[in-house]
Amino acid sequence: MTARPKAWLLGGRHYSTAASLALAAPFLVLALVTFILPLASLLHESLFLPAPTLTHYQRALTEPVYLRVMLRTLRIAAAVTVLTLILAWPLAWVMARSSGLKLAVLVASVLLPLWTSVLVRTYAWMVLLQKNGVVNQLLIGSGIIDQPLTLLYTEGAVVLAMSHVLLPFMVLPIYSALRGIPEDYGRAAQMLGASEWATFREVIFPLSLPGVTSGCLMVFLLALGFFVTPALVGGPRQMMIATLVSQQVREMLDWSFAGALVGVLLAFVLLLVLIFKRAVRLDRFVGSA
Repeated sequence: MTARPKAWLLGGRHYSTAASLALAAPFLVLALVTFILPLASLLHESLFLPAPTLTHYQRALTEPVYLRVMLRTLRIAAAVTVLTLILAWPLAWVMARSSGLKLAVLVASVLLPLWTSVLVRTYAWMVLLQKNGVVNQLLIGSGIIDQPLTLLYTEGAVVLAMSHVLLPFMVLPIYSALRGIPEDYGRAAQMLGASEWATFREVIFPLSLPGVTSGCLMVFLLALGFFVTPALVGGPRQMMIATLVSQQVREMLDWSFAGALVGVLLAFVLLLVLIFKRAVRLDRFVGSA
């Protein structure tokens, strides 16, 4: 008895393995040329140029100045993830319980910033937070402060601006998860005597966890490699690891050390994804979201 050839489901139709690979070939070639080969070349330089060595990795993991940059990157990425989650869940809940024009307006308010250039949104925050910007003028005009505050080029400004840029990546997975929860579940819980808070705590929020975990993972990983917003809003004092890699390549011309920094960040991201996948079944959550 001959084995039946494997078939893959795509767009509701079944394709053979060869046909599936042929359809995916342009994307695979593009990923190979623009991502995998440059990354492999950079990692090769960090390990084998000018001779096989781990000196660059030792430097990245032991010198205090680079450790501070890595710790700041992790701290800012974690803060952005928490802030976007706090802002996104209520918005996603309102979207999931809306329809018609109200839902269209809410979806547009989430998607329009996503379609706007990151550079434009970053410069908008620079205008708002500068010494004579809108925020300081409002605070001085209302009598809360006498002198303008230093809001720009601070870690708080970086967290705020990055949270605004990454907010859609948290809202959309949570909205997808909440949209799949039937309203009958909440009504059934309240008919059985549960209060609104108990219904939220025991029914609604646990069922939204697939979207929450997917959103947290996406926002955290994107925040780790963010470049434009921290560089412009934070300045040199709030340098993150992506800015450090760019500095080593463009100004110091030390490609081997830049490759070591990329290798450390890549190893951390892969370790985080593996732990996350083992802990919360990432494949199931992403599929459901």
